[in-house]
This record gives sequence, structure tokens and C-alpha cells, in this order.
Amino acid sequence: MPTTPDQLFALGNSLALLGWLILILAPRRWPALNTLPRLILPALLALAYVALILPNLFTTEGNFSTIEGIRLLFASDALLAAGWIHYLAFDLFIGGWIADRSDEAGLPRLVQVPILLATFMLGPIGLLLFLLTRLAWTAMRRRTGAA
Repeated sequence: MPTTPDQLFALGNSLALLGWLILILAPRRWPALNTLPRLILPALLALAYVALILPNLFTTEGNFSTIEGIRLLFASDALLAAGWIHYLAFDLFIGGWIADRSDEAGLPRLVQVPILLATFMLGPIGLLLFLLTRLAWTAMRRRTGAA
């Protein structure tokens, strides 16, 4: 079981990459496989986050109210790894949400792939790209009379 910040960082990266590969490349017709990137892997990342943040948050200098406070928090390897795993967990969860909503809207997988890649690499940009694409897709389908 990984216990050091370096080990949890590496595990987090591996879990997130597995989740993104499933979201982007795997068929969505297998519900058990779809559960991995949507729920199970983000939950495991959240556990790694808890393992890093709880024992270290109140034992280091820094705070969340100034940029200098954040810099001091992230001077700790444990809290830096926790911050990274925080990104990994939320971006993957949002990627799963995007995949679900895209499938519900009938958005083709070829359109989804760049959105999911953008979410994987640049979180909020991928989310914004999805929201704009879904808005345009829905408007286009209404105009053409598609259900």
C-alpha cells in the first residue's frame, strides 16, 4: 500500500490515466467498465487525497486566503501531491459527467474525444468546450427537427 507522497502521486497519476483511457477509448456499452472512470477511480483518488491532506493540513504553514499562503502550503510534498490528486479526481469526475451528458445528447464520439482530451489536460477549458458544444449541438438539433 503506497504511503509516501511520491508513491501516492504516482498511484494517482496511474489511476487517472487509466480512467481517461477508458473514457476516451473504450466502448460505452459495458456499464461495469463505465463505472470505473465515473465513480470508482475518482473515489480512489479521493481516498488518496484524504490520506495526504488530513495528517498534513494543520501541521504546515500556509493558508488558502492568499497566494503566499498557498505557496507555503504547497512547499510540503504531501500537500503538493494532495493538490495534484485533487485536480486528478475532479477532472476525471467531470470527464465522466461530460461523457454521460454527451451520450445523452447524442453527441458523436468523434466530437467527444477532443473535449475529453481538453478536460484531461486543461480541466476547465474542456468543461467550457463541452458546455459550448452541447449548446450548439442542442440548438442545431432543434433547428433540424432531430429529437
